[in-house]
Amino acid sequence: MELQLERDIVFFDIEATGLNVLKDRIIQIALIKHHADDTPVEELEFMINPEMEIAPDAIKVHGITSDMLADKPTFNQVADELYAFIGDADLAGYNSDRFDIPMLLEEFARVGYDLDLSLRRCLDVQKIFYKMEPRTLKAAYRVYCDAELENAHDAMADVKATVAVFKGQLDKYDGVDYIDGDGFNHGPPIVNDVSKIVEFTSSGNSVDVTNRLKYNPDGEIVFNFGKHIGKRVKDVISKDKQYYNWILDKDFSVQVKQTLRKLMAEIQAGS
Repeated sequence: MELQLERDIVFFDIEATGLNVLKDRIIQIALIKHHADDTPVEELEFMINPEMEIAPDAIKVHGITSDMLADKPTFNQVADELYAFIGDADLAGYNSDRFDIPMLLEEFARVGYDLDLSLRRCLDVQKIFYKMEPRTLKAAYRVYCDAELENAHDAMADVKATVAVFKGQLDKYDGVDYIDGDGFNHGPPIVNDVSKIVEFTSSGNSVDVTNRLKYNPDGEIVFNFGKHIGKRVKDVISKDKQYYNWILDKDFSVQVKQTLRKLMAEIQAGS
């Protein structure tokens, strides 16, 4: 099934030095861009020198060592091309909401780029899979593509598999009802519409991947940690500028800092 798109979407996958989205670094990134018009699909891939050690457990997964990256460009050296390639497209991947997207946000922020998620939709193909057939990418490929995934944990192989899985999900669940854990029938949620699928796979009340901020029942952003847990962020930072500045200076995710800056701007604008 061909994708029906309102705007461009970039599927991507990364391999990294480890699993900490704030401290680890990208060592391989592969991207496939599908255009809303008739422009041919584009691909981009980089091996990247992280300028830090790669965790042994990570090497066991992807097989990429520091020696293999010694002569590769740093993220700073490829950031311009990456940012331009993504443009204003939506973002998609496999487990991308929890790992690939936040890690990419951190990498871009370190070199002065703001990859603003409020301007784009984020589609995590894994969430469709976990809600409909909870397993791994390799198993997903077997289920939706009726084949075995070769070269798993190579970024380009994985991102191509992700695209194939997504198309397979569109075909497999076309017209299939989603019945939740309480037995309620929500009708067929998997349709060829990125915005509707993103809504279906939404993770609920969490604002950021580190779960430091969340939405309360009234849809207001509140703190989910520390001395102000449960309190409206706007109320706290409007009265306690020192706490606001402390968060901006400390090791919090780009998403947390972006959210606080936007809320502070709203306060200063009187909204």
